[in-house]
Amino acid sequence: MSFSDASEPPLPFCLQNMAAALRYNSEEVTKMIKFLLLVNKQGQIRLSKYYEPLEIHKRTLLETDVIKNCLPRTKDQCSFVEYKDFKLVYRQYAALFVVIGIDDAENELAVYELIHNFVEVLDKYFSRVCELDVSFCENFHFLNIRIIQIMFNLDKVHIILDEMILNGRIVETNKSRILAPLLALDKMTES
Repeated sequence: MSFSDASEPPLPFCLQNMAAALRYNSEEVTKMIKFLLLVNKQGQIRLSKYYEPLEIHKRTLLETDVIKNCLPRTKDQCSFVEYKDFKLVYRQYAALFVVIGIDDAENELAVYELIHNFVEVLDKYFSRVCELDVSFCENFHFLNIRIIQIMFNLDKVHIILDEMILNGRIVETNKSRILAPLLALDKMTES
């Protein structure tokens, strides 16, 4: 059906764009961000979020390879790693690594800053949840109480992540707007 069909009035411009986007074949669209992993120093996956369908055994192999490629690297080495048909961008925070797999078209520095923004949002939210900001030293590894809070509230971490990344694309970076739905949820559960 064309928009010049006399039986139906033409759609407003914003709906024409939306309708065109819905008709667009999703197979042809490349996802910029393929996955996100939170990994501890021992190589245990604490959170994984995939933006492309991938079989479970392939995910396990992928996660193992990503851990082998990123964790042993020193702080002097680059945080961007070429891996198969995509790139890995990672950052280390205390005992936690945040690793994002991206395609070749994505800007590595933008994703690197996205990781930092994600950690800042987590820090901002979980500092409200847990007023304790106690760091302690155990075998010369600094552990933060907030990391423990994050691991016990993965549902909230997923909400934050879903506010920032939608269908493999960065959709929001403003910390206040990212946290607004979560804070509203917290208010509803308190009352």
